[in-house]
Amino acid sequence: MESLYIIKIGGNIVDNPTLLATCLQSFAKVKGQAILVHGGGKMATSLAESMGLEQTLVEGRRITDEATLKIVTMVYAGYINKNIVAQLQALGVNAMGLSGVDGNLIQAHKRKHNSINYGFVGDIDTVNTHLLLQLISTNTKLVVAPITHDNKGQLLNTNADTIAQSLATALASKFKVHLIYGFEKEGVLKDINDPSSVIAKMDKLIYGTLKDQKLIYEGMIPKIDNSFEALDKGVTSVIIGKAEKMNELMNGTSGTTITN
Repeated sequence: MESLYIIKIGGNIVDNPTLLATCLQSFAKVKGQAILVHGGGKMATSLAESMGLEQTLVEGRRITDEATLKIVTMVYAGYINKNIVAQLQALGVNAMGLSGVDGNLIQAHKRKHNSINYGFVGDIDTVNTHLLLQLISTNTKLVVAPITHDNKGQLLNTNADTIAQSLATALASKFKVHLIYGFEKEGVLKDINDPSSVIAKMDKLIYGTLKDQKLIYEGMIPKIDNSFEALDKGVTSVIIGKAEKMNELMNGTSGTTITN
């Protein structure tokens, strides 16, 4: 079975031109099939705050009111997505940028929660696997922005980590899928202030213990939750680590390997 790499990069990477360029150079060298999923939280947050819109995150997930939805759509599905595609084209990669709205790639529903109103945040219902397979068959490398829709005309902001996991699980029966969460740190850390405190391997027991002890940085929770769900649904491997070390992450010599 052919391998497929699904690589997610976050806002801290996207906002740093040097780090982004390094990541895209590594992505461009991936042999075979690959999909890049990007966030853009820092840029969207800065723009929102410059417009006087207060931003709130709950366990790493953004509360999205109507005004914020417009901003994240412009930033994620617009500037960031097309900037990444343009840079990949310059590196000789036939890349195509799209969001969950395009080609009905990802349908979602507005999140329902007993105590928190997340606003226009989407939880994923379906992934258009047929479309993905069609595009992948043309040797096109996809760049996916985390904006989805509800098939009723409503845009929704969806966590990019969840987007990456959903694409990975949708394709797990067709490929040996390797899911990589690339961000600015070396991996999952026991101590957020100590870069050397990388946890080389993490299973559910270790995760539960560290989470109970409040030793897991809040922004890491969606990544780790999605990592375990991906493995449970047939994804071959999941690694979390420093985005600039993409080659090392792909061969398992860096970062945190998530295991069942």
